[in-house]
Amino acid sequence: MNKLARWAARAVLFLAFSGAAASALAADVIRIGVATAGGGDPITWGGSPGGVVRANQWLEDAFKADGVKVEWLFFKGAGPAVNEALSNRQIDFAYQGDLPAVVGRANGLKTKLLVISGARNNLYVVVPPDSRLSRIEDLKDQRVSIFRGTNGHLVAINVLADHGLAERDIKGVNLDSGSAQAALVSHGVDAAFGGYEWFKVRDQGLARVIYSTQGQDPAYTRQAALLVREDFAKDNPAQVQKVVDVFVRASRWASDEKNRNALFKIWEKSGVPYASWAAEFDKQDLSARNSPLVDDFIVARYKAVVADALKLKLIRREVSVDDWFDTRYLDQALKNQGLEHYWTRFDAKGKPAS
Repeated sequence: MNKLARWAARAVLFLAFSGAAASALAADVIRIGVATAGGGDPITWGGSPGGVVRANQWLEDAFKADGVKVEWLFFKGAGPAVNEALSNRQIDFAYQGDLPAVVGRANGLKTKLLVISGARNNLYVVVPPDSRLSRIEDLKDQRVSIFRGTNGHLVAINVLADHGLAERDIKGVNLDSGSAQAALVSHGVDAAFGGYEWFKVRDQGLARVIYSTQGQDPAYTRQAALLVREDFAKDNPAQVQKVVDVFVRASRWASDEKNRNALFKIWEKSGVPYASWAAEFDKQDLSARNSPLVDDFIVARYKAVVADALKLKLIRREVSVDDWFDTRYLDQALKNQGLEHYWTRFDAKGKPAS
């Protein structure tokens, strides 16, 4: 074999190896961790366009032609459990709230925040129906359930502070959603912070809502987003784009007021009644709650979470936010679907941007 022939043979082998290596990088299974126990069969969740993606199996359909399997993993331990799964590389994408995502980043998790999927989530305080408690100030020295480490934890602390109380002024009990409901009904706690899951208990006559963030300062709301492991995104950019494409499609559908009834029926499959979703979204625009945009309001809220978490020593070091958001995939999805101007962008205070 002459020199030129040997060079050609080596080139063929190199190209063959490079092609095999590149194809090996494409994941044959995509794993998405969701920071809730969920409900229904198959398990799903509500309150987010991501729940529409899951219930309609839009991701499964999108990857079917590629022979890629989509796995959804639901975590009763919520955001902290999702962070552990990310750390152990058991999931590729994570759907979780703002505080646990910040805690994960502060602890060294290498993630990128891709798209918002559930903004301005409300927080409530509930008590037993026969309780004498009627306002936040009454929680002093009471046994109060707070699911620590979740995105509701920090908002609860800020709500307490706004009413002259610190977390140390209550007898905090760390309980997940299901355990908190059982404890309140059995009078194991005097009150509980939580979300839309409490409307079902209220409608059963087993709880009374004494406080709601609805219609108040949007700084007292919670944000949720879809994140991806940095190394997965680096190896599989086309697959990340396809996932974001589907989430944006779901956001568009879930933002259309004509779909309000159908949306709540989809979310009802999670085991949370239709009436609970109607109460959670009462007098609120679907487009504001289901927008995927990473606008000034979202960036400001994540920066505020970092600042508050530092102040309260929930994290030990400052973490950057600006380089955390990777909106390339979102921008491409908006362009491809003709949605660049569909949603209103909000300023840092949550008002429509001029």
